[in-house]
Amino acid sequence: MRQRILVIGGGQNAEHDVSTATASAVETALRERGFEVDALTIGPDGIWTHAQQSLGVRAIDSLAAAMRIIGHADVVFPAVHGALGEDGTLAALCALAQTRVVGSDLRAGAIGMDKWATKLVAQAVGIRTAPGRLVAANEIGDVEFEGEVVVKPVAGGSSFGVTLARDPARLHAALRTAAEFDRRILIEEVVHGREIDVAVLGEADGTRWAAPPLEIHAHGLFDTTMKYDGSARFTVPAALDTADHAALTRAALTMFDALGCAGVARIDFFLTDDGPVLNEVNTMPGMTAASQVPRMFAAAGLTYEELMSRLVDGASVPGVGLPIHARAAR
Repeated sequence: MRQRILVIGGGQNAEHDVSTATASAVETALRERGFEVDALTIGPDGIWTHAQQSLGVRAIDSLAAAMRIIGHADVVFPAVHGALGEDGTLAALCALAQTRVVGSDLRAGAIGMDKWATKLVAQAVGIRTAPGRLVAANEIGDVEFEGEVVVKPVAGGSSFGVTLARDPARLHAALRTAAEFDRRILIEEVVHGREIDVAVLGEADGTRWAAPPLEIHAHGLFDTTMKYDGSARFTVPAALDTADHAALTRAALTMFDALGCAGVARIDFFLTDDGPVLNEVNTMPGMTAASQVPRMFAAAGLTYEELMSRLVDGASVPGVGLPIHARAAR
């Protein structure tokens, strides 16, 4: 019997359209691999749709109807980036439903989405991060910071709300921009180095490995516009010497393990003269065939369709402390 895979896309955040693109690509790939695929989409208003039909007029009724569809799936593939998706929300929903899910669990998703918490984890395991500070959105009028800094929402992706403030005069405008996306804001000193991404895949047998790293070529900030207007340039595999390649791979695997990630994660670094500096972690990165993660695995000889299939194979019931029978494949 073919496995029934339910792909969830959309979401209630600024990355909604990015998530729908990922979900559509994942659906196509899984069908080509012979899976029985169904799909749910979460609207920006929290209303779920199925087969282009709204599942209710209120978010609570819509969710209840969506849960009945989730209950019939063998595996859920949550292709929702950002808050109320990648942050572990959907993994927690599947844990309560005792349904196998692709990717990281609630804990890893929540910590990975929180850039400040991720920095603390990185520092605890000996990985350098950019010097910075955490501020509350209601305190931005009193913030002072000298020098060139990057200002970003603590929880968010696709660089929404991220600004490069080249001098103190531009700092408060950058803080106000970030505050539109989160009540907590991270200010980081600019790190000068090559932008290198490393993708890590956790296999069904518990092993994990890193794909050849990818280098981003950007003048200035690799912002939302550059990410999605087709102007970004990547080199994969990145041109690295043996020592730098080993250091980046080691750091990526260390972060994957320290956060307790599963499935796939993209670990972003700056490669400086003193070695890797962690930028951030994405536990549900962009996953169209043209996205960075599939490009990295393609460089390792793993096709897009095979990558999606392996993610499904590695799906499990998330959650710490669940009884053994709840972890078993349904």
